[in-house]
Amino acid sequence: MYKVLITTSGIGSRLGEITKYTNKSLVRIGNKPVLSYIIDHYPESTIFVVTLGYFGDQVRDYLQLAYPNRSFEYVEVDKYSGVGSSLLYSLLCTKKFLNEPFVFHACDTITFDVIPHQLTSNWIAGYKGTGSSNYASFSTLGKTVTEVHSKGYINCDYLHVGLLGIYDHKNFWEIAENIYNEKSEDNTIGDVDILKGMVYNHSFAALELKTWHDMGNIDSLENTRNIMRSDDFHVLDKLAESIFKVDGSVIKFFYDKKILSDRVARVKFLNDCVPDLTGVKENFYKYSYVRGDLFAKVANRSNFLKLIEWAKEKLWRPAENVDLIKFKKVCQDFYINKTIKRVNEFFEKKTLYDKDDIINGEVVPKFSELLQKIDIDELCSDLPSGFHGDFILDNILLESNGLFKLIDWRQDFGGDLSAGDKYYDLAKLSHNLVVNHELVDHNQFQIEILPDGSVFVNIHRLQTLVECENIYFDYLKKNNYNMKKILILRSIIWLNMSPLHHHPFDLFLFYFGKYQLANALNYKNE
Repeated sequence: MYKVLITTSGIGSRLGEITKYTNKSLVRIGNKPVLSYIIDHYPESTIFVVTLGYFGDQVRDYLQLAYPNRSFEYVEVDKYSGVGSSLLYSLLCTKKFLNEPFVFHACDTITFDVIPHQLTSNWIAGYKGTGSSNYASFSTLGKTVTEVHSKGYINCDYLHVGLLGIYDHKNFWEIAENIYNEKSEDNTIGDVDILKGMVYNHSFAALELKTWHDMGNIDSLENTRNIMRSDDFHVLDKLAESIFKVDGSVIKFFYDKKILSDRVARVKFLNDCVPDLTGVKENFYKYSYVRGDLFAKVANRSNFLKLIEWAKEKLWRPAENVDLIKFKKVCQDFYINKTIKRVNEFFEKKTLYDKDDIINGEVVPKFSELLQKIDIDELCSDLPSGFHGDFILDNILLESNGLFKLIDWRQDFGGDLSAGDKYYDLAKLSHNLVVNHELVDHNQFQIEILPDGSVFVNIHRLQTLVECENIYFDYLKKNNYNMKKILILRSIIWLNMSPLHHHPFDLFLFYFGKYQLANALNYKNE
């Protein structure tokens, strides 16, 4: 079996902010990163040569965690940005590992076509389609490649997808070195330049692909994501974290290593409420995929209260040895100070300012005035307990035995790993019965700024979740929970989320949260 070269060293500049915190080969499509689609496409005996540069440690750690039984040879690339940081330079860094026939598979291309398991001649994979202004291409005579073209060639036969079989490897490296010696500072040189020099002296077969998905730029990435949606995860994409399902395991990524280490440390406080971790790296942790139904899919009138009773017994146990005065200050900072910071971030992001608004026909005071009306002592009055921190339907699994397992727990509560406020979990669940990922993902919310400056907000809701909310509120009232506190916290959650999400969902969250906060402040517990 030949070796497979994957170059992950580049910065992925065409993906903009999507690669601000991670390597482009680790961007999620469906339920796993593009890198896994490539690895999974080749036999287990394959040896992969992987170039490392931009966030190279993340790539290495991911591969070691996800594929402990696979074989990898890592090549550190020193110049992966700036002058001289071309694809051709990254290729040359791998030469000593590839003095033999090999396949080059670009880290931004996915195919489900069968790739030849033996390499007895040269070939170039191509796709019949439009878009030669954005992609290199090649022409053929019969099944033989006659000419390779740079971007912009009109009358091509195939688009070049970044997948090559190189049998004549000595000539490949010879031409690569000659080009680099002449144009070492040219950042644009790459495999296409080598191929242009090879096709006149060596025969290349055209390997026609019937499937090709590209994620090299923002438009093609979004198109690929729409085609390759997954039912395994219903999460709102975040730039600095992600979740993958690979080979029977779930792998979570966090750019912030402190968040990850705190989440790992919290496992011992959550006991058997969460899965056991099977692997940890600086930016990743791994656990076995839990067999069960996502509660967001199966929650109904008959099983919803079972969740609350289970959480009351297993999760929201009273915390011991907690300084109550300090805990109250933590709550105030977590609920009030953080909200002020987040709302100011929203104002800056949207170039808005704090003012009275007319929302759904009602006059709603400034955010700062609403905040002053909150009884902080009442809001921060509960005793500390165990907590999840993101207690929503999409983070709850119903197992076949009727018990529950929690995933995607929060790393801390205001800096505390062991103790938090169960009312935050109660409010999170209430929020998710109204604003849930699946409806948001399908744009089932409305936000309109009318000509007179007034605002209209609305969200469609599943009938089953409306019924669950009614049961939930009845239970909370009968068991003497502070409903006003839950409704206020729920509104604060929406306001806190507003600067973190995409347009126009960010606008919806702010105005919906502000509208709901005004109503919650008028709620009478009695």
